[in-house]
Amino acid sequence: MSLHFHTHSLTLFLSVWREESYRFSSLSMAGTIQTMILTPRSTQTPSFRHQHLNFMATRTPACSTRSVLFIRNRSISFPLRIRANQGPGQIDDNGSGGAKTLGKSLLNFADNNFLPLALIGGVVLGLANPALGCLADKYYLSKFSTIAIFITSGLTLRNGEIGDAIEAWPVGILGICSILLFTPFLSKIILQIQLQPQEFVTGLAIFCCMPTTLSSGVALTQLAGGNSALALAMTVISNLLGILIVPFSISKFIAAGIGVSVPTKELFRSLVITLLIPLILGKVFRESLKGLADYVDRNRKLFSKMNAIFLSLAPFIQVSRSRSMLLMVKPSVFLVAVGMGVILHLVLLSFNVFAIQGFSMVSGTNQLAFAKKKNATAYVLVASQKTLPVMVAVVEQLGGAFGESGLLVLPCVAAHLNQIIMDSFFVNFWLRKDLASKSAKAA
Repeated sequence: MSLHFHTHSLTLFLSVWREESYRFSSLSMAGTIQTMILTPRSTQTPSFRHQHLNFMATRTPACSTRSVLFIRNRSISFPLRIRANQGPGQIDDNGSGGAKTLGKSLLNFADNNFLPLALIGGVVLGLANPALGCLADKYYLSKFSTIAIFITSGLTLRNGEIGDAIEAWPVGILGICSILLFTPFLSKIILQIQLQPQEFVTGLAIFCCMPTTLSSGVALTQLAGGNSALALAMTVISNLLGILIVPFSISKFIAAGIGVSVPTKELFRSLVITLLIPLILGKVFRESLKGLADYVDRNRKLFSKMNAIFLSLAPFIQVSRSRSMLLMVKPSVFLVAVGMGVILHLVLLSFNVFAIQGFSMVSGTNQLAFAKKKNATAYVLVASQKTLPVMVAVVEQLGGAFGESGLLVLPCVAAHLNQIIMDSFFVNFWLRKDLASKSAKAA
């Protein structure tokens, strides 16, 4: 009996010892499997794992098999969680994907706001490095940029657009009258403002008597999808007629009857060289060179960006020339002058918007020309801007009759920049609004 009991106890002990040995072996192998799964040699892991797990499944009893299966599931699922949540490759992919998305968003923003960014960049560069802008002015880079803008305008001018400009002649006449006859009356209101130095006020009053901008109105009209031929016609005609009308406007509204000498011949020759001849040359190149018209039409967005770059040279050079004088003026006074320029441009915009809307309702047979959006866009943009180069040329010929020339020009530089930057944001707003409406219609 005692021998049988000891034999039974020994058998039970050996059985328990064998099961615990198998369990320990299983734990060791599971740890080995887990370690090999996490090693770079992942291609060899499946065969090793399946061989040892199958071997253990055939050598253990039922309870041990369940233990091994439990451990096997744990060893497989654990490294998979590590790979899903902490894998360095996946984290790098997500990081690079985020960087690519951010870069794409920035590029899209720069593409959609290219003109205002170029203009602001010109202002910042002129303030940061005026020597470079003065060097560009020394070699007449501003004149070359104006010539390049009008050559580009001639290259992009389609024959159909010339027909559109002829059809929109009532809008063109209204624009020229607004530029040269109506808006100069605002100079009488501006002269009522008291500000020291008084040259700031006088300069803005002279600015009201000027024709439209030489290039920015045309460039903005092209970007906005307006009637660019109409914008070109209003720009060229108003500047050529302005040579004759500006002296009369300054004498009547500002000098109060005092005779003012304006270099009519020099201004006329300068405008013909920088505006009319480049425009004709660009159009001749388009019609005479084979394949050029198709290339320009396929890359109109590129040429618009080129015009924006040429246009940004004007604020760059003007700010560089005026930086030293700008630092001599009290910031509060200059900010008041800048605010006056902003208000002046908003008044011009409002006046021309109401004018085109009013004429579209009462013009009778010409109602269609005034109601066309392309014509209205060209009219509002071109008729609401005033040119700085002609104003500078006029002030230089006045010989200090109205005060210090630099102080007369300085607020007009700010007004010139403000009107271009403000209108560029308006154009971007209109373009996005049109795109949204087109998308809504397509949906």
